[in-house]
Amino acid sequence: MSDSSRSSLPPVRLHPEAELARDALSTPLLSRAARLARWAGPDTRVDAGGGLVDEQLPDAAELLGLSGDDAAAHASEAWRVAVDTGLVEVVDEEAGTVATGADLALLTGGSPQDVLGVWLGALETVLADASVPDLDDLVDAMDAGGEVDLSSLDWDPEAEAEFLDGVLGNLYLLTVSEDGPGDGPVPLPALAASMIVPSDMGEPTNDVLEQVSDAMMRLDDQFRLLEPVGLVDYQPVDEALMADAEDPSAAVDDTDVSRYGMVRLTPLGRYGLRSRLLEAGFEAPAVGDLADKGADALLDGTALYPQSAAQAETEQWLAARPEPLAAARELLAAARGADEGAPLRRLRCQQALSLVGTEAEPALREVLDDPELGGLARVWLSEAGFDEVPAPSQDLVFWLTIDTLAAQLAAEGNSDELRALVQGLAAQHSGFFTAAWRVEHPATADVLEAMGRLHPDKKIAKEARKAAFKARSQQGG
Repeated sequence: MSDSSRSSLPPVRLHPEAELARDALSTPLLSRAARLARWAGPDTRVDAGGGLVDEQLPDAAELLGLSGDDAAAHASEAWRVAVDTGLVEVVDEEAGTVATGADLALLTGGSPQDVLGVWLGALETVLADASVPDLDDLVDAMDAGGEVDLSSLDWDPEAEAEFLDGVLGNLYLLTVSEDGPGDGPVPLPALAASMIVPSDMGEPTNDVLEQVSDAMMRLDDQFRLLEPVGLVDYQPVDEALMADAEDPSAAVDDTDVSRYGMVRLTPLGRYGLRSRLLEAGFEAPAVGDLADKGADALLDGTALYPQSAAQAETEQWLAARPEPLAAARELLAAARGADEGAPLRRLRCQQALSLVGTEAEPALREVLDDPELGGLARVWLSEAGFDEVPAPSQDLVFWLTIDTLAAQLAAEGNSDELRALVQGLAAQHSGFFTAAWRVEHPATADVLEAMGRLHPDKKIAKEARKAAFKARSQQGG
């Protein structure tokens, strides 16, 4: 994930920690590690690296109900997780003896946070393993002295770990984005391409396509390793594709993208990757973070959230306040201001007040004469169906229009929706620009300049730019 995403990650919706802790305990890898930790005793022996000695791997595999060619490897991995997470403690390295670790008790008697802490340790172990080359490649790279020659592997440990971190960061971003797959799976080719294909590249070259294909094969191996720890649900690349590629006469169904691998971040995976992003210094908000904060933090914090996430955050904020009228008054007080962020705060305030309901009416009537909130109050009272809403003055109508456009500009940039709004506004009010430049609002000149950029009619766009110039001159004077 690029640094440009560092402060702009959308908020993630997390499951309750108690539910995530249950998910963690039921993951194949952590549950195996816990069973081995309970099994370990005075007769258990480990090697210099803390791994189970070869003679004990068959017993460990049998205990875990593992069979087949990979049974010993899976048992060894579970043991390594048990040691790395403190479920097992090596008490005498020279003798190779072990004892139950203090953290084993956390899995049964600890808080959900304790359990998730152990699981995060297991995740780090697996991520480190996933960045290591295939065992056969390591054996082939050994020199006569038994040392691994990394240069012959064409393997850079740091680059490999960074690549996997980048892929997982992109998977997280895709998952939490408003227009992403949400709980749905992401095709492996799309994920690989997100790391390889430059964003400004039109048709990928054959060289780039070959890099994407190589990345897919690496990721296929890595996601197979990451699934047992509960980070992802993974549908591997269809092995028949390899046979199809080697047999020119074989019929390949290019339309079935699922054959090329599909990966989905689990609820536990969303929690795990967010924890890692926070530790790496990224801003990775979660829905509910602002529930116990003031209205100012809510309106500022949700300013650039996608609409559905802003609503979910606001619903949690309101649920934490038993008195709707007091909440409405707090929101309105926080919406005041002439700073750059104020228009968007007022937009978020109006959206939040729609969730409060009719109980907010007295608070809105109290601000009808407020120069910054009076327009918002009239709109809200009218849309809610209340009677005796005083008509706004012409000046207030223009001020509210500028404020609304400034908020939309801050929230969406030069979007199609804003373009349509600008066109509609100019069409409805033939003398709009003649009056608009006089509006005493800090964003008047910026809004008129934006209208000049966005309007497709050159004559109207020129009018907007001239009005923006007049507004700037007025502000300067």
